Amino acid sequence: MKPARHEAPEPRQDEGKADLQDLLPTQRALDIRSVSLTGLFVLASFYTLYFARDFILPILLAWILSSLLAPIVRLFKRVRIPEPLSALFIILALLGTLSLGAYSLSDPAAEWIQRAPQSLSGVRAKLQSILRPVQGVQETTKELEKMTTLGKDEETTAVEIKKPGLGEVVLSGAKKFLLAGSVTLVLLYFLLASGDMFLLKLVKILPTLENKKRAVEIYRQIEADVSTYLSVVTLINLGFGCIIGSSMYLLGMPNPLLWGAMAAVLAYIPYLGSLIGISTMTVVAILTFDDIFRIIMVPSIYFALDTVEANLVTPMILGRRLALNPVVIFIWLIFCGWIWGITGALLAVPLLAIIKIISDKVEQLAPIGEFLGSESKVATP
Repeated sequence: MKPARHEAPEPRQDEGKADLQDLLPTQRALDIRSVSLTGLFVLASFYTLYFARDFILPILLAWILSSLLAPIVRLFKRVRIPEPLSALFIILALLGTLSLGAYSLSDPAAEWIQRAPQSLSGVRAKLQSILRPVQGVQETTKELEKMTTLGKDEETTAVEIKKPGLGEVVLSGAKKFLLAGSVTLVLLYFLLASGDMFLLKLVKILPTLENKKRAVEIYRQIEADVSTYLSVVTLINLGFGCIIGSSMYLLGMPNPLLWGAMAAVLAYIPYLGSLIGISTMTVVAILTFDDIFRIIMVPSIYFALDTVEANLVTPMILGRRLALNPVVIFIWLIFCGWIWGITGALLAVPLLAIIKIISDKVEQLAPIGEFLGSESKVATP
């Protein structure tokens, strides 16, 4: 007599659905937790970037400058000049150039800073005819305020908060700038003097020979592209500053060298740099000239030259490969300016270009490079 077989009961169709329904609340909890942790991480990152800006900005600036100047150190190495000595020579040359430029521009810049309150009064006086209707409205408002305060016996005590003067603000900013500049130069020297030390460290810790070769290839390509981009952009901005300075000289503007240097620095800031430059030139023109035609000519020429440089010269020289999405540029510019101030606005576009170059070279970061580019690459069948 054969023993009876006990067959396993067949699973019901409702059991799988029940198990899935039991898992759904857990999955939702995990999703909510993941989103919450991501949000907290983003907020913590913003907090760190803002409050650690005095530490982060010199490091970023030194790294960008080292990418720009590394080919020069490598060129000196080919002629048997050691890297520490060539790095010292580059730092001294850079420091001498900056000191000479600051010395040449310090007197006119200080003069314009001291004249700032009087300059604004002069602009207001010249624009009196335009501001006259506004003044009438203000006087009417004051009369209405006097009528509404009649019958009130109590007198209010006005509390005036004394704000720091322009000289104090400029002096405080100069101290911070000198401190950050000193830290940047020292760190730049060590980065240039170290040569390929970080690359050798990276190669040493990679496990396979294929990974080592790939790392060296990517590192060299990124360094070459970043150096090329920064060199080309710097030369374009210097040329733009020379043209602006020459144009201001031909128009009879005072201190054309100062305005050329200002234009070269502001060229690193797209959109907002042009707005600041045009506004500054307009104010200076109003204070300098009485002829309305010459006043209009100054910002018009600045605007025309800036338009040609931004939309024709730079894209033609750099090409479309390094073109950046204008919407991303504007958002990134606002973000860096909000987090790091004027220095962040100056570093925004070079830093964004470096991120794009690295993303284009690293396969895992290719979607970021595609998002940052100005044109989408659509695959054709």
